[in-house]
Amino acid sequence: MEGRNLAWPGCFNVRDLGGLATTDGNRTRMKAVVRADAPDKLTEQGWAALRAYGIRTIVDLRNPAERDKMPDLDDIDVVNVPMDPVDDVEFWTEWGNGLHGTALYFQPYLERCPHLPWAVLRAVTHARPGGVLINCAAGRDRTGLVALLLLALAGVPGEVIADDYEASFPRLSVMAQTLGIEDYEPLTKAMVAQRGTTTRALVLETVRSLDFTRYVSPDDLLVLRDRLVGAD
Repeated sequence: MEGRNLAWPGCFNVRDLGGLATTDGNRTRMKAVVRADAPDKLTEQGWAALRAYGIRTIVDLRNPAERDKMPDLDDIDVVNVPMDPVDDVEFWTEWGNGLHGTALYFQPYLERCPHLPWAVLRAVTHARPGGVLINCAAGRDRTGLVALLLLALAGVPGEVIADDYEASFPRLSVMAQTLGIEDYEPLTKAMVAQRGTTTRALVLETVRSLDFTRYVSPDDLLVLRDRLVGAD
């Protein structure tokens, strides 16, 4: 993971999706896509680091009520693509109460709401030249699911994708300690264990079950893979 982890003041869970070997012998590009927690928490120095890293588009996965005001970003496109189907009462009745903060909900979500990751991947595909930042609130689950899709589309092995997802856990514990808020990581692990499984197993099963045609068009897939894989 060294070299992929980014220290941007104000955020706690930022890392590049580049530098990972693919099954066809290539490697994901550095500075193409970065995953993060909420960028509206960045300090002035954090925004300077983001710009210096080459980020030119932010794809924000949060719902409007979750977002704080961004600074003026004339040089950066901000695309809001909410991932949570807030009006789907049936879905939240089953997957609310914290379960949506675990990998338990990944496969049910993808089965029920393929149009939402489709919209996100299309936003990444058609972002202007430069780096793309994808974020939610903590940068773990909504962002983690999009990162899973992107890395799987790029041909990164499932075990490596699971490593990337699990890398958020210690960072979010540090965030909780730093901000003096509740650390939800032990709770989420307990919820997964109560279902008789592990986060890694859930991520691996999600990768194995993916049907890419549900999340990206054939034409976009070629563009997206070119964006994700190859020389930096």
